[in-house]
Amino acid sequence: MNEPRAEDSSVKIPPRGRILGIDYGTKRVGVAVSDMFQQIASPLHNYQRNGQQADEYFFRSVADEYESVGLVVGLPVHMSGDESKKSREARRYGAWLSRVTSLPVEFQDERFSSVKAEALMLQSALTKKQRKSRIDKLAAHILLQAFLDGRGNESSASQDSSHTQTSGDDGVLDDE
Repeated sequence: MNEPRAEDSSVKIPPRGRILGIDYGTKRVGVAVSDMFQQIASPLHNYQRNGQQADEYFFRSVADEYESVGLVVGLPVHMSGDESKKSREARRYGAWLSRVTSLPVEFQDERFSSVKAEALMLQSALTKKQRKSRIDKLAAHILLQAFLDGRGNESSASQDSSHTQTSGDDGVLDDE
C-alpha cells in the first residue's frame, strides 16, 4: 500500500545516499536507516529522549555515522487525512532535526506504522518488555520503507532505468 506523503521543504532529499527515518515521540524516538540506493530500510535505534542538548548530540552523531543525506519524519494524521496536534508537533520536530543536522526533511504519512509494528511484534515470541524496547524503531522502519517504496515508484515512472532493482526479505527485523 503506497500511502501519500506530505512534503514541507523546497530542498528535496537526494536520490542516492542513506536516509534516516524518524518515528517521533515525546518520550522515545524510533530511528531507521536506508541503504545507499534507497531501496531497503532497516530498524536502527530506539532513542530515549534526554533533553535538547543530548538529543542534538545523538542525532548529529547518527547522521554523521551513516553519512545521511536526508530525514523522513513520520507525520501522524487522522483517518480523514487531516493533520492533528501531533502532526504539528512532528512538523516542528522535523524542522528542529533539519536545523540540528543540516539535512533536508520530508514527511511521511504514518497512520498505520505503529499499528503494523505492534501487529508484527505480537506475532513474535518476544516478551512485552522486549516488544516495547523495539516498537519505535520498527515503526520508523515501516514508515521509511513506505517512503522508499513510494519514491521508487515515482523514480521508475519518471526515469528510464538501466538496471533491475530487487529486494527481498533479508531479515531486517532481526537485531541483537
